[in-house]
Amino acid sequence: LIPFCRGEGKSESQSDVDVWEILRKAPPSEYEKIAFQYGITDLRGMLKRLKRIKKEEKKSTAFLKKLDPAYQVDKGQKIKLMVEVANPDADVKWLKNGQEIQVSGRYIFESVGNKRILTINHCSLADDAAYECVVGDEKSFTELFVKEPPILITHPLEDQMVMVGERVEFECEVSEEGATVKWEKDGVELTREETFKYRFKKDGKKQYLIINESTKEDSGHYTVKTNGGVSVAELIVQEKKLEVYQSIADLTVKARDQAVFKCEVSDENVKGIWLKNGKEVVPNERIKISHIGRIHKLTIEDVTPDDEADYSFIPQGFAYNLSAKLQFLEVKIDFVPREEPPKIHLDCLGQSPDTIIVVAGNKLRLDVPISGDPTPTVIWQKVNKKTDLIRSNEDSKTPSENGSDLNTDSKLLFESEGRVRVEMHEDHCVFIIEGAEKEDEGVYRVIVKNPVGEDKADITVKVIDVPDPPEAPKISNIGEDYCTVQWQPPKYDGGQPVLGYILERKKKKSYRWMRLNFDLLKDLTYEAKRMIEGVIYEMRVYAVNSIGMSRPSPASQPFMPIAPPSEPTHFTVEDVSDTTVTLKWRPPERIGAGGLDGYMVEYRKDGSTEWMPALPGLTERTSALIKDLVTGDKLHFRIKAVNVAGESGAAIIKDPVTVQEILQRPKIWLPRHLRQTLVKKVGETINIVIPFQGKPRPKIIWLKDGQPLDSKDVGIRNSNTDTILFIRKAELHHSGAYEITLQIENMTDTVAITIQIIDKPGPPHDVKLVDVWGFNAALEWSPPQDDGNAQILGYTVQKADKKTMEWYTVFDHYRRTNCVVSDLIMGNEYFFRIFCENLCGLSETAATTKKPAYIQKTGTTYKPPTYKEHDFSEPPKFTHPLVNRSVIAGYNTTLSCAVRGIPKPKIFWYKNKMDLSGDAKYRMSSKQGVLTLEIRKPTPFDGGCYTCKAVNECGEAEVECRLDVRGNQ
Repeated sequence: LIPFCRGEGKSESQSDVDVWEILRKAPPSEYEKIAFQYGITDLRGMLKRLKRIKKEEKKSTAFLKKLDPAYQVDKGQKIKLMVEVANPDADVKWLKNGQEIQVSGRYIFESVGNKRILTINHCSLADDAAYECVVGDEKSFTELFVKEPPILITHPLEDQMVMVGERVEFECEVSEEGATVKWEKDGVELTREETFKYRFKKDGKKQYLIINESTKEDSGHYTVKTNGGVSVAELIVQEKKLEVYQSIADLTVKARDQAVFKCEVSDENVKGIWLKNGKEVVPNERIKISHIGRIHKLTIEDVTPDDEADYSFIPQGFAYNLSAKLQFLEVKIDFVPREEPPKIHLDCLGQSPDTIIVVAGNKLRLDVPISGDPTPTVIWQKVNKKTDLIRSNEDSKTPSENGSDLNTDSKLLFESEGRVRVEMHEDHCVFIIEGAEKEDEGVYRVIVKNPVGEDKADITVKVIDVPDPPEAPKISNIGEDYCTVQWQPPKYDGGQPVLGYILERKKKKSYRWMRLNFDLLKDLTYEAKRMIEGVIYEMRVYAVNSIGMSRPSPASQPFMPIAPPSEPTHFTVEDVSDTTVTLKWRPPERIGAGGLDGYMVEYRKDGSTEWMPALPGLTERTSALIKDLVTGDKLHFRIKAVNVAGESGAAIIKDPVTVQEILQRPKIWLPRHLRQTLVKKVGETINIVIPFQGKPRPKIIWLKDGQPLDSKDVGIRNSNTDTILFIRKAELHHSGAYEITLQIENMTDTVAITIQIIDKPGPPHDVKLVDVWGFNAALEWSPPQDDGNAQILGYTVQKADKKTMEWYTVFDHYRRTNCVVSDLIMGNEYFFRIFCENLCGLSETAATTKKPAYIQKTGTTYKPPTYKEHDFSEPPKFTHPLVNRSVIAGYNTTLSCAVRGIPKPKIFWYKNKMDLSGDAKYRMSSKQGVLTLEIRKPTPFDGGCYTCKAVNECGEAEVECRLDVRGNQ
């Protein structure tokens, strides 16, 4: 399919690119590349059709304007093919692939004056064909190419990060089902021959690239290309590595309590096993094992002394062993005598009870053994550290000022109410917080009272959590494929030190975030690499402590990796005068996706460090004239290329440039082709450019044959570096020796040029017919008086018979001035003419002999022989007789035979000896000697003997047959 349209064909969707011309000019090696780029699906067929198109067509008498060689239209659009005919009343035919087109809803014929228009509506691929317009015997051909719309990528590829050995599946969606796409890895096409490694799949509009078992070598940038778009994604393949976000911790629990071991790892797909003293734990009604996302749990209900052991979690496929110990607490209360003051036995917990640490979201259960007789009353209070007030409703009836009791009477139980509650038992009380929160953190005071006395103890509860998400990271130092990411620590670290950070990246239009690091980042900056220049990205960061990973930070501001261009190349000084410096350079070797906005030229004086702009703003040219400089200053120059990413490095001229006109000796650089005589024809244009050097600007003097040139006849134009001699139409008098002189003060340089203007010569002079003998004639002539200012290269001799006066060349490029013309025909008279020839060609006229040369006949007389005329006459003879026949009544039948005779015989038909000539029921015919008698709807009465008789002046002949007619049953 070729996007091409010109002339009178008008398409509703026209392409900006003339691929037809691109293919005509491109070498054959580029055909396939152009075909893929512009969506040409039938390249071979298209090239065959191109060869059939004639480059030059003869002038037509039936057409004023023919069809163009080719037209292009988008699929589904309409197009008009138009010709102009010479005769407004002429009828035309339109053909498609040689078949005439009939009028229909899709094909419409129009005739407007001399114009004939074929309109094709809703073009489809079936309309991609060769079309002809026929007027009489003349035809006009064209090709119509129906172009399918470009295939767009509607859903781009996504970046992916996998582990070694995992399956990779790149997926994109295009605008058309079953479209042809091209896959590349790091710029190298992935071919079907590599099916052992890559698998290509199509599913409707979706296209897939599948790598079953990825390796480290598969990392890179993968590209999918169509004729309407490109999508790039990055694949990062990492060695398998597991990260432990939260390990299991030692537990101390009492009888009938719940023990929960919990850990969190980086991969939610990793499974594992739990061990008790080295043996695998088997789940049952009391022991539960769960795996939800990245969190693995072992829950033991109603703990017994037998549950005290070392517990371990081993992730499958990794050399990790997360261990913790479960201690069983057996509460022992000594005998308390009657009327004993209350006492809190915190030392029975087996560990320092000053600080209790709980992970946010987990359940806090604090068992406090107590004693006393009578049974003491238990009061729990939370201490406000800022005001050192104890929140208790015993001190004040206003809870908002002094505090509030969690429980003020041991008889008041909270067994099934509230998130924070107290449970009372005979020998201990239990403080419970369901789903600990940050607000639950603080100092809790427990007071026990009875009539004998009271006791109290303070317990600090610390709630630890994952950190808060950091603020959105900031992007700086953006380069071609890298950038620097900076962020600040989270405002709240969750009560545990931040161990590090995890960074993720995604494309702006994508939904998939890709992790950039597996090892935690300790610093607050990171240099992200391996990005694609020109693609918009976003970054976000997670904070990680011993509890786990925070929620992600807000995404950074979108940014595009883009780099400044490299510095300009070949930066040199082209010219220097007293007040100006001319600089020139070439574009940078690398420009990148940011393009090139222009160049910034700067200079500084020798000994100074301050660079000043040499031009106002940027220049897009690759040369610059720096004006208004101070004569004698020594200046350093530098140049930078600039685009949206910033400035490139500077290209600097090493040595300082002195602003001063340099005296340069005049020198003419005469072109090689002018070192010999320049030959031109009369009427041609002469444009001679002679470069020179010399400073200051030299004085230029032109002379012809020692005389100054006439400015009205010859044009002279001078510049700082060359001088031009211009003659619009050369004449013979322009021939001569031209001298150019350059003069600077007392220094000169001179060169000479010889110009020869030539014209066609005149005819030869004094042509004579010297002698005629036999079949020969001898001629002589003299050279022409006007040789056209060029050497005569030869003569052309022609002869003509006096009867026809048609001229035929006898000799061409003949150098002598006499010749003998042979092989003349006896009895004819001949004239001869001669042309002169030089570099311009043959003379306009020829010199012709005044008298003809007569070739005399010999005395022999021709007597033609006499022949007797042959008699071709013969009597009639039947070469094929009549045949007996039996036919059914009611159906036409024929009787046939063949006859020969000269002159042509006269034919008579008979039935039972009766002449049938006047009977309308019988029709007789004769064609090429074959005789036929047709009997129309015979009846049984028509049966009998039929005779055919042939008669001419040489004799007669007859033949007969029998016809039986059967009744129709």
